[in-house]
Amino acid sequence: MAEEIATLAGGCFWCVEAVYDDVIGVHSVESGYIGGHVPDPTYKQVCGGDTGHAEAIRIAYDPDVISYGELLDIFFHVHDPTQLNRQGNDVGTQYRSAIFPHSPEQEAEARAAIERAQTDWSGPIVTTIEPDAPWYVAEDYHQEYFAREGSNNGYCVAVVAPKLMKFRKSYANRLKNAATA
Repeated sequence: MAEEIATLAGGCFWCVEAVYDDVIGVHSVESGYIGGHVPDPTYKQVCGGDTGHAEAIRIAYDPDVISYGELLDIFFHVHDPTQLNRQGNDVGTQYRSAIFPHSPEQEAEARAAIERAQTDWSGPIVTTIEPDAPWYVAEDYHQEYFAREGSNNGYCVAVVAPKLMKFRKSYANRLKNAATA
């Protein structure tokens, strides 16, 4: 079984983690921080907006089941890549839309995915392609947050659940549960 890594920042990591947990071919999703200048930052530091990090997810996936390009197409479908340094009410560079390629091939595919996505959005896409950087795993309580707390958390009910429903409706053929049905 092959495994590759994709690192994406699309606003709050709870939102995008919940989506990719459902994707066929995804082995694991980890929430964390990338792209900043402070070693081993905490959630509180990153939320302050001064570390330069983005809330992001690191996806371990099987490229024989789902391609990097397909992961990026899902990424552009489930967040608004036209909002600079924000997603909805989450504002700051820590909520930026960014792709952190791990190879020249991933970088080329990221550029192609931005071009594909531009046809779906009326405004210009502001998603950045940033160099791979040190990855810092978010605190344990952020991992699988929606799966554990989603129905008990107002933010999750109002923000994460609609994104997850949108994804499930549009990508029913890419859901893990659909593959086992």
